[in-house]
Amino acid sequence: MFKIKKKADKPKPTILYNVIEDYSEFDAPGNVTACAMTQQEDLPGHAKVLSESYEVPLETMTTLLTEGGVYVYPQIGGLLTGGLFACFIDPIGGTPKQTFVLDLMQFAEAEQLARARSLALPDAAFQIFTRTLPEELKGKLAQKNLGLDYRTLDRAVAKGGDIKYIDFRKDWSPHFKRLCIMPDGRLVETGGLEEFAQLHGITPAQAKALVEQGGTLEVNSEILACQIVNGQPAVARFTAKNYLKAKELAAAKGLHIMDALSEVAYSDPVMMRALARKELSGGR
Repeated sequence: MFKIKKKADKPKPTILYNVIEDYSEFDAPGNVTACAMTQQEDLPGHAKVLSESYEVPLETMTTLLTEGGVYVYPQIGGLLTGGLFACFIDPIGGTPKQTFVLDLMQFAEAEQLARARSLALPDAAFQIFTRTLPEELKGKLAQKNLGLDYRTLDRAVAKGGDIKYIDFRKDWSPHFKRLCIMPDGRLVETGGLEEFAQLHGITPAQAKALVEQGGTLEVNSEILACQIVNGQPAVARFTAKNYLKAKELAAAKGLHIMDALSEVAYSDPVMMRALARKELSGGR
């Protein structure tokens, strides 16, 4: 008899979040995406993803997610180039575990607050972080489970019970999607740089440079334009025809190509409909 070889099942990707609250359009430094999970934490998977995202050693990240605390980014050439990563765990369990990052200025404020009020640095960091958040998000954090009505949630989300942890993220992750306006008016979701690069037929290095620095990138006679708003990338792809219009407009009016592309987009009904849908979706 012939034996039929069963294909080995591919390992399922780690599912980190099932509740997403997007505040990335808010003023910095409070422009975060609150990524929460109602199911039990997959600690190894959670630690691995956050370790890679924030360049924190895996062992250190695992300890932080278990015990709470902060990781201060090391100095380079005697200079601080990063702030800190923190994991806040409520000692009485009244609120879910929360992770966040402070930039250099916030880190300095946290150190000053810790000295002035004789606080532990993690507690000072948590106070500095939460005071900058949008008022709406502050209100939700004051409520159990972000004030979610579990009767209206997807069953798979609701059956997990209370929220176990919240990661306040500003990066671009495969675990939550960003939207790109395509030339035909579609809004396409991508998660992470590799998926974004594949969608547009560019290299991961090109994708990384575009979404981190902003600007434009020509792709097969079309053009990708990325504007950084409050540290968040907003991306649109223009047809060759619209790209030509933008170049002509830039030359005629002495505009920067990004400004010219914006004018072209606002005069294009297809792209404007896509932009309106993007706004309705929360601006991701």
